[in-house]
Amino acid sequence: MKSIDIYLVQALDNYPYSLEDTLTSLEYALSYNENNTQTLCLYGRFLAEQFKQYEEAKTYFQKAISIDLNAVDVYPYYIETLLKNEDYTEAEKLIDFALKIKGIDTLAIKLAEVHLHERQLHINKALKLAKNLYLYYYDIESKQLIEDTVDRLKKKRNIKRNKK
Repeated sequence: MKSIDIYLVQALDNYPYSLEDTLTSLEYALSYNENNTQTLCLYGRFLAEQFKQYEEAKTYFQKAISIDLNAVDVYPYYIETLLKNEDYTEAEKLIDFALKIKGIDTLAIKLAEVHLHERQLHINKALKLAKNLYLYYYDIESKQLIEDTVDRLKKKRNIKRNKK
């Protein structure tokens, strides 16, 4: 196993429970190969999830995708970062592109599309898309996530109706 692989595995193993060890492993991994898409993705996640540095995180995700458009693990995290940063137009374009990539986690990307519309308060559209998520799940955890999402959106729809 190459050194970079060892440091990447250490970083993945440490994240998110030991941030200092994660950062150390990521720095070593990047010093050996600054073009490893998994390392770049985890670094982007680290910045977005732990420090809310969305703009800087976006640069790591963009670099990973520019190296390998088929780096399927990057897209869900990149899209989530765009949503948190309220880059909705960019997120919508990335969702459309990601859904064309062979091997992508379709459920994760479709769920991100639901979140996009939910954040924009297009609740009826989000609810319609959420109900279609049942076409893409294959395990009980995903089914529960879909049910929770549909329930949450129904509550939001009722709140919007009551305000009118």
